[in-house]
Amino acid sequence: MAGFKTHITVSSLMGVGYGGAALLICDVPWPTCLLAGGLCGVSGMLPDIDSDSGTPLRESMAFAAAVVPMMLLHRFQQWGLSNELIVLAGAGVYLLIRFGGAAMLRRYTVHRGMFHSLPAALVFGEIAFLLASGDELLRAYKAGGVVLGYVTHLMLDELYSIEWYHGRLRLKKSFGTAMKLFGRGWWSNISVYAKLAILTAVILWEPQLPQTPSQIGDPASIQQTAERLIDRVLRR
Repeated sequence: MAGFKTHITVSSLMGVGYGGAALLICDVPWPTCLLAGGLCGVSGMLPDIDSDSGTPLRESMAFAAAVVPMMLLHRFQQWGLSNELIVLAGAGVYLLIRFGGAAMLRRYTVHRGMFHSLPAALVFGEIAFLLASGDELLRAYKAGGVVLGYVTHLMLDELYSIEWYHGRLRLKKSFGTAMKLFGRGWWSNISVYAKLAILTAVILWEPQLPQTPSQIGDPASIQQTAERLIDRVLRR
């Protein structure tokens, strides 16, 4: 299979193309293009956070712990948090990801499990969409960078599962273990598809959800949110 450096190099090149194309063709603001391209590059190591070597996990968790609090800054401001509380919340998110997330992944993941799958790519893309700021198109563009980098990793793994042996092409045992929809374990399949369903539901209903903590306990806000949800369901 492709090594860590190969994955990060190829996904970074894809990120350059992804950001450059949006800047030149779609006139997307250059900071957004840089961020989306960077997310694409870093996402090239995400499927290997279940790796036994630990390098992808360590680097991914360090990057996520640093970047996610910054991506949540607009949420914290939207919730009306003071500067001191924003700093404390950011520090809490950092510690949770850097240590809690890493420990959980080390304990419960298996290499070449459902992290190497197409639904997992969508899960990480939806997480990026929920974390991103801006209008829906720009958020989708940033999330697309994550999915592109993730899928690039999976495609490289499949390509490296094909080898030239004694004058003919031969498939390694690892072929088909990356670009898959289902894994061998029923629990891992249920887990990833449950996450995908929950995140999809959150994205679909996000515009109708309370935007600030003060709205959560407000009866008028609750009634208004319920009416919007019912109206949306009836329209479907």
